Amino acid sequence: MTMNFNELPEFSKEFKRLAKKYKSLPKDLAEFKRVLTVEPLGNSKHFNVITKKDQCAVVKARLFCRYLKGSSLRIIYAFHCNSLKTDFIEIYFKGIKENENCERIKEYLKNL
Repeated sequence: MTMNFNELPEFSKEFKRLAKKYKSLPKDLAEFKRVLTVEPLGNSKHFNVITKKDQCAVVKARLFCRYLKGSSLRIIYAFHCNSLKTDFIEIYFKGIKENENCERIKEYLKNL
């Protein structure tokens, strides 16, 4: 069974903006998706389950960006165990924004 990836409109907007700045981002995200296909909840200390609800876990992870040569990007996604679906909720640069958008996550979970 294959994993399905979706993006919230806000995520797509943030991603486009960051991808203009960090040219390796599309490839980095593709690599990240490969990791999630094998380990949906992550495989190291760089993954942190923020909240778990029924069959859905919201995870905050470091997205390694080759262009940035480090782990200063964060990505928030929801993994649905039953449907093998991953929704990307938010992506941000740690230097600009300290934490994830809790309101957006709450909104997402409310609409499940």
